[in-house]
Amino acid sequence: MEKAYTFDTIHQYNVFNNHETLNPLVSVIDFSKAHERTGSRMTFGLYCIFVKDIKCGDLKYGCNYYDYEEGTLVFISPGQVIDVENKVDLYQPKGYGLVFHPDLIKGTALANLMDDYHFFSYNTNEALHLSAEERKIVFDCFAKIEYELSHSIDKHSKKLIASNIELFLNYCERFYDRQFITRENANKGILEKFEQHLNTYFNSENPYTIGLPTVAYFADELHLSANYFGDLIKKETGKSAQDYIQNKTIDIAKTKIQSGDKTINEIAYELGFKYPQHFSRLFKNRVGMTPNEYRNVGNN
Repeated sequence: MEKAYTFDTIHQYNVFNNHETLNPLVSVIDFSKAHERTGSRMTFGLYCIFVKDIKCGDLKYGCNYYDYEEGTLVFISPGQVIDVENKVDLYQPKGYGLVFHPDLIKGTALANLMDDYHFFSYNTNEALHLSAEERKIVFDCFAKIEYELSHSIDKHSKKLIASNIELFLNYCERFYDRQFITRENANKGILEKFEQHLNTYFNSENPYTIGLPTVAYFADELHLSANYFGDLIKKETGKSAQDYIQNKTIDIAKTKIQSGDKTINEIAYELGFKYPQHFSRLFKNRVGMTPNEYRNVGNN
């Protein structure tokens, strides 16, 4: 029977990995200290960042496997469930991890920034692949946190640890920006597929049955998380994915307005708008005139 664990406290995860608990809200883990184990299913109530060292079981989230090789980072947020798909054979865990409880950052500047670190909700195939230099920076950040953990807890501990975690996460943002650039060819392929899916969407019954196209819909079609997809489109085009979709919607609307005799209301429904006035408002915001004014200009 598959082993299942739930880790809601730092101490629970430290015990699992044969580590001493130096601070009840944060820990830096050296997985080589853990005992040999088989694969298991783990539910986390913690923030976790894992640094892959060598292959030691396949990480699975949902139905997909992490793009998780030597020299990669994977980010886990509270509520996620991870499978290590090595159910029978014993293996020795390797690598490192930073884990911290949400309570650690309450009342700190970092608490207000966590939603900006989209990579905590990236999909399984969107791990961060580190260069050798980036790996050194990661371990330098971990070392600073370990330094604080080796000292007795005082009034400065929480602030200094949270500041170092924030520094580390800011570096991760930079590294992801670099990864978007170095994977430019793959990203362009995703952008082309996005454009194809947009065209297919508007040429189908989806606007009638589903409504206006959403970022989440196309991210799912492309097997990406909504946040990763949105960040990728922003890096490639300079526009948000939502802006890109709305621009496409307006371009199609312009063609429909000028090339046919359908009413503005009919066009709005064809595009997926539930209420025609919402279409007219968006059109005017984007084009500078109402759909009827645009039609009249084109007919003159």
